[in-house]
Amino acid sequence: MGRRIYSVFFWLFLGASSLACFPVAVLIWLATLPFDRRLTLLHQFTCFWASLYTWLNPAWRVHITGRGRIRPGATYVMVANHQSLLDILVLFRLFAHFKWVSKIEIFRVPLIGWNMSMNRYVKLKRGDRASIAQMMRASEQTLAEGSSIMMFPEGTRSHDGHLKAFKPGAFALALKMGVPLLPIVIEGTGNALPKRGFVLQGRHEIRIRVLEPIPSASFADLSPEELTERVREVFARELREDERHARRSAAAGH
Repeated sequence: MGRRIYSVFFWLFLGASSLACFPVAVLIWLATLPFDRRLTLLHQFTCFWASLYTWLNPAWRVHITGRGRIRPGATYVMVANHQSLLDILVLFRLFAHFKWVSKIEIFRVPLIGWNMSMNRYVKLKRGDRASIAQMMRASEQTLAEGSSIMMFPEGTRSHDGHLKAFKPGAFALALKMGVPLLPIVIEGTGNALPKRGFVLQGRHEIRIRVLEPIPSASFADLSPEELTERVREVFARELREDERHARRSAAAGH
């Protein structure tokens, strides 16, 4: 019961703070639009807005390592594993400049979705070929303008915390545009807020690890499929997926 009450207060705070933050976002957008073509200041405010929910929640201790590997002014295709809705909030804690690729339904959420549209984040209708092609074109344009792209190559959240298969879109994009990949490993969010449900699950340590960027020259000769598998192996190794799978199999055997 305590968790449910705490969760209700959290979601009410999210709604109330969005009512307060959205008008500020509109003012920043209007004031900076003539000279800030990449909307960097609006994105920084959005990082602040999103970070409120982890800064002010004592149950979530977020630890970030490797932030210094993100070079100021560099353009990346950023890829992260996906365990929970919280992944979006904690990745904003990087305060790095990027544009999200996100499913179109999120853009329809009042206030938060409207702010995403103002930021010119990239919309995607999953399973729709025309939308995927449009997303790729928009992402190419975004990279050409000097803004990084942030994507979840699993496509959707893992229901059990186990790393899913990666889709090749992010890696085809990095190949075509000749930009480095930046892998970002997230741990702990799946336990803090599982995929199915909105009840917060008590105290949890959440860790974000920015790995070494993968230079474009190191994968220029690979196919998108080969690159996809290589990067997934990096995530699997960092998350020790083989060990976890073995423990699950052993437990199931008993």
